[in-house]
Amino acid sequence: MPITLETLEKIVRAAGGVAMSYFNDLDQLAVNKKSARDLVTDADVAVENYLKQALAEQCPEYGFWGEESGKTDDQTRRWIVDPIDGTHSFSKGQYFWGVSVALEIDGELVMGAVYGPALDDYYCAEKGKGAWKNGKPIKVSDESDLGASMVSTGFACLRQYLTDNNLERFARIAQATTGQRRLGSAALDLCTVADGQVDAFWEQELNLYDVAAGALIVMEAGGTMTDFKGNPGVYPKQTMATNGKLLAQLLPLM
Repeated sequence: MPITLETLEKIVRAAGGVAMSYFNDLDQLAVNKKSARDLVTDADVAVENYLKQALAEQCPEYGFWGEESGKTDDQTRRWIVDPIDGTHSFSKGQYFWGVSVALEIDGELVMGAVYGPALDDYYCAEKGKGAWKNGKPIKVSDESDLGASMVSTGFACLRQYLTDNNLERFARIAQATTGQRRLGSAALDLCTVADGQVDAFWEQELNLYDVAAGALIVMEAGGTMTDFKGNPGVYPKQTMATNGKLLAQLLPLM
């Protein structure tokens, strides 16, 4: 591996520090609209610029795909970055937002980190080696009864005014489960599945930078990543993460 998890952690935590410098002074934060319901702030740009530079210093030969700056030429070995996943939550002073960084080599996710600076929760994983939260190994829950489970979702689809917009799907699943959460950051939502805090998460119409790091963390914690039909893999437009034991029960409701 061209970079260690320890080095990546230093970089991602420092990026979180950049984000917190803006978070602690929200009155001065400049918020702009990329579209009617999609926000970008000065903090998003500053964090991404920091990560782009810091990661390039470690791996100058690697490409970069960031939410705000787009893709560089080399995409066979690349960093996939969402500088602040949950910008709306960030801009409102809520705590559930995160910095997401994944390393993809030849189409395979091999390293990922998601840091929630306001929570001071740091999740990471390396392919074949497991997943951790704040330095301790984590694994998905053992819940096998959908009726007793807690699930989470998101509604990025509503920003795009889609007819297939997750509302009916949510209603079906909410009636079949005990607890439902909508926390506002897909990257951290995936980490809560990996950590057993929730038993499953789904969302549609996301981008790879929203889910790449979190998806690896889920898989390395023993969970499943599929589309809404159960095909294994990372599908940003149909993202579903489960503890494995609930997958078959959830699929008919999707």
